[in-house]
Amino acid sequence: MTSQKAWACSVVLRRGASGTMTAMESPTFVRFQLGAQLRRVREEASVTAEQAADVIEVSASTLRRIEAGRVGIKAPALNALLDRYGVADAELRDTLLSMAKTGKQRGWWAKYGDLPSSYRQYIGLESAAEEVQNFETLVVPGLLQTADYARAMTSEDAFEPSPEAVERRVAVRMQRQELIASGKLRLVAVLDEAVLHRQIGGAAIMADQLTALLDATRRWNVTLQVIPFREGAYASMLTSFHILNFADGPGVVYIEGLTGDLYAEGEDVRRCTVVFNSLRAAAMSPSDSAAMIEEIRGARREA
Repeated sequence: MTSQKAWACSVVLRRGASGTMTAMESPTFVRFQLGAQLRRVREEASVTAEQAADVIEVSASTLRRIEAGRVGIKAPALNALLDRYGVADAELRDTLLSMAKTGKQRGWWAKYGDLPSSYRQYIGLESAAEEVQNFETLVVPGLLQTADYARAMTSEDAFEPSPEAVERRVAVRMQRQELIASGKLRLVAVLDEAVLHRQIGGAAIMADQLTALLDATRRWNVTLQVIPFREGAYASMLTSFHILNFADGPGVVYIEGLTGDLYAEGEDVRRCTVVFNSLRAAAMSPSDSAAMIEEIRGARREA
């Protein structure tokens, strides 16, 4: 259990000189890491999800939701699981219990009402990240979208959200962008050239969006590269994805899907990082990418 104890002292919660715990800003990140840790200790103890679920009298699907960080866990249930897994280290148990308490707190996004749970989880992880590497094939990254572009996209949702729901989504997206404006987050984005040509919201909205992208390229914490059409086929050209890197924990890969979102860790993060580096190599340089955006914007104005 030595490696688990080291993790407890350094990954998610830091113990200050006074001995008190200071949590990271995002309860979602803490809950996600707690779930991942519970899954690891369960597997090390050779306990199945079904057996663990019986210990705390929940379904196996609920146990898996806890391990995925989608829902929290109360102290009595957590203690019961740790007993079943044979976790005797007092410092580790104390840290996990502190994480469970922190994970039940509400993030800033809670004030926007009933957002989809998968979206809430992503926002929480993004809020704790120090860098996001994002590859997009069809749309502008959410962290760089204008309000009108975001509104045009959200309005076209197949489930026909109400005007109020659309405005809540747009407001959340704009507040997420404070991470960039404040310098708390670095963004490395690679876009297919198609993103620049797809006319979302009309010519005027798209022209403003291209201007916003150009403005973003001047920020110290934003790197933007475009893969031109002339590049032909390239790695992962059919799948957009995000790699979230944290100062105090292992990275996470996020892939949004129509029937469910995927979060991956460990070796999958390494593989996706290799793919992302390949995408950057296939893309134009940041300066040439900015020049292309400027050229496309100019052509739109002349049309």
